Amino acid sequence: MSTLRIDIVSDVVCPWCIIGYKRLEVALEQLSDLVVADIHWHPFELNPAMPIEGQNLKEHLAAKYGTSDEASASARETLTQLGADLGFQFDFYDEMRIYNTRKAHQLLMWAQSDAKQQALELALFKAYFSKRMDISQPSVLIEIATSIGLDADLAQKVIDDPSWAETVASTEQQWIEAGINAVPAIILNQKHLIAGAQSSQILVDVITEVVTKELAD
Repeated sequence: MSTLRIDIVSDVVCPWCIIGYKRLEVALEQLSDLVVADIHWHPFELNPAMPIEGQNLKEHLAAKYGTSDEASASARETLTQLGADLGFQFDFYDEMRIYNTRKAHQLLMWAQSDAKQQALELALFKAYFSKRMDISQPSVLIEIATSIGLDADLAQKVIDDPSWAETVASTEQQWIEAGINAVPAIILNQKHLIAGAQSSQILVDVITEVVTKELAD
């Protein structure tokens, strides 16, 4: 049995990030006799300049990527089916908005010290994609944080503290300088990069190769 450090660079409003994680989850289950995963999440804001009120998601995709309404609808159908296959519910709707995620990432960085980062990450994905919650709002973030056992007063202080916002920004810059310009990005044992939401089988193959080689060395 080998402990495998897995760093995941992601944003909580990125649908492919939760798809990528759920596929990783399947791969790790298949490899449960070979590895124990030590997972760490890292911030990557897809839209760091997004205003507090957010933006209609379809309008945002059209403006940023030129995505047509037809292409957007098709992508939503695909993601919804992929999510269902992996046990995750996407609830896309016409008025769905994309939000600024800086404060969510502040809480995620803080939650790591309390061993609740993984639970908070998954709760945030569910809140945004499954429950239609505005995860840019402090009151919503505190509600989510307390639901997984984090202290409300401490969570409020982290949200309000500009030094946590600066830490998120500097961490993101470090990942950009390391060559990460899209998410999800999965790094195994701080050396082996897997870009994008790869299939569970590809993840099984890569993890097996990495672990086997490192055990041999």
